[in-house]
Amino acid sequence: MIGAGPGDPGLITVKGRDCLAKAQVVMYDYLANDELLRLAPKGAELIYAGKVGGEHNRQQSQINELLVEKALSGKIVARLKGGDSFIFGRGGEECEALVEAGIPFEVVPGITAGVGATCYAGIPLTHRGVTTSVAFVTGHESHGKSSSEIDWEGLSLGSGTVVFYMGIRNLPHITENLIAHGRAPETPVALIRWGTRPEQEVLTGTLLDIARKAREANFKAPAITVVGEVVNLRETLRWFDNRPLFGRSVLVTRGADQAGEFTSKLERLGARVYGCPTIEITTPKSYADLDDSIRNLDSFHWIVLTSYNAVKYFFARLGENGLDTRALGRCRVCAVGPKTAAALAPFGLRADLVPRDYKAEGVVAAFAAMDISGKRILFPKGDRAREVIPDELTRMGAQVTAPVAYTNETPEEIPAEALQALEERRVDCVTFTSSSTVQNLASILGENHFLHLMEGVLVASIGPVTSKSCRDLGLDVHLEPAEYTLDAMAAQLIEHYASSGSPL
Repeated sequence: MIGAGPGDPGLITVKGRDCLAKAQVVMYDYLANDELLRLAPKGAELIYAGKVGGEHNRQQSQINELLVEKALSGKIVARLKGGDSFIFGRGGEECEALVEAGIPFEVVPGITAGVGATCYAGIPLTHRGVTTSVAFVTGHESHGKSSSEIDWEGLSLGSGTVVFYMGIRNLPHITENLIAHGRAPETPVALIRWGTRPEQEVLTGTLLDIARKAREANFKAPAITVVGEVVNLRETLRWFDNRPLFGRSVLVTRGADQAGEFTSKLERLGARVYGCPTIEITTPKSYADLDDSIRNLDSFHWIVLTSYNAVKYFFARLGENGLDTRALGRCRVCAVGPKTAAALAPFGLRADLVPRDYKAEGVVAAFAAMDISGKRILFPKGDRAREVIPDELTRMGAQVTAPVAYTNETPEEIPAEALQALEERRVDCVTFTSSSTVQNLASILGENHFLHLMEGVLVASIGPVTSKSCRDLGLDVHLEPAEYTLDAMAAQLIEHYASSGSPL
């Protein structure tokens, strides 16, 4: 029985993560972040036990029976519940069913929404100068009760913080009861929807006006209600929803194996990131040319590496040939850009040359400043690399060998979540980090559909070559950093949204 936390997948406990990694069956709820399902082993049975169209797709009794059935089959079952399963999560009821069936179980606590969502909203539940008590209360009692079991008088007369779960529909009833039992009408109130997620929304008011504000803003569940003077601390302590890219949705089109660092950076800046790999980097059909170059590595004067993938695949093949960095001998290394140069560090190498302009033309300009006549230059490349480097360096008198070290494949489709976000106009910006990313996305979607989905979406391109590919397909390019790096692209996104306040 695993508490999944309030929404941010990073808030699951280490123990919860480890238990998911052992599960053969995962039964999960509406409020459990789908990203957590990736922690389960490949092939694990995934069973949705949450809501469909606002209604539970299974009765609680059916969920209990299914848990028992799966456990009795001898499988390790993970019951993944939003927040903490023992705080308004019906976890106790499900464990009772397991006890009755004689099934051993373990409970892994989770961060409940009343703690996680308020923290992400910048509202401390207790504060020495404000209040020293807090109460968690259901805002939606079971149907069929003849009278309320909530101690309205006790909640109203004290100065403590009160957190109501699942109370948006009953908000007028909640506020009226608190005022009627003695809580001051001007008491601050905050509503927190989708707390800890990139789409978090916070609405503040007082007991007297919050129900009206919620109705006018069409504020809907899932949300919690926080009542108390601590709500006034939000404007001072906000840290999550005032980040520079908060509320923005960004589609990242890098290859799946390279998008992680950029995605993490954007998420730290507050963006909602949709991963949309448009490139699959694979090994070439034949290594014959590359292997021949590796066997004669000591005859080269320079090796030119123009991407992280060039470094990765070249040195992987070097190792498969029974060699290591020492095989480079006196061969000097040119790395295009700081990221490519940084990729050399694990191999104990420093780049001898990093051009000022981080593209093929920059490499050409850097070599034009020296005499390379008669020099042998190795250029391990991708199968779709432009011929600028070998053509221009050859024109300068160098002998260039350009074996294919890796290939760029186009996926058959993009992730369903990314496509849905584009179709529902929930994407503010698409980032393109190479010509292949924009060309492949157009190919996967079909050019007409691609252009239709990109209407009104900000296009951020890593550099002039990629921008040309965008324009060739009929796209306007709105952002292009002066320095062709992902850090520079992120910085320009911040600057754009800070100054314009609008998607375009």
